[in-house]
Amino acid sequence: MFIEVVKSKLHKVTVTEANLQYVGSITIDEALLEAANMIENEKVQIVNINNGERFETYIIKGERNSGIICLNGPAARKCAVGDVVIIISYASMDFEEAKSHKPTLVFPDTATNKLI
Repeated sequence: MFIEVVKSKLHKVTVTEANLQYVGSITIDEALLEAANMIENEKVQIVNINNGERFETYIIKGERNSGIICLNGPAARKCAVGDVVIIISYASMDFEEAKSHKPTLVFPDTATNKLI
């Protein structure tokens, strides 16, 4: 039996941009992606602390150390610049393997989106 578990989480980053005129996705600072063990095109769930929205999209790699968290396309309607979000990725794994799995949890500075 396989189950989905949390693989990675960026906890409380601040949305820096919202670009409605884009096909869709979330652009994330490359340094944050590496720290969280996330990759470009990976599916993620976005949880907006400010308004309770929860939605899924995929990652686009942003400029390293820029602090960018940009919602693109329709996702831009789910968050406003300045909103604080949690970005979560999941992995499917065998039930026994999941029992010992340890997710990668990253807690950046919410004001700057930089690694602490």
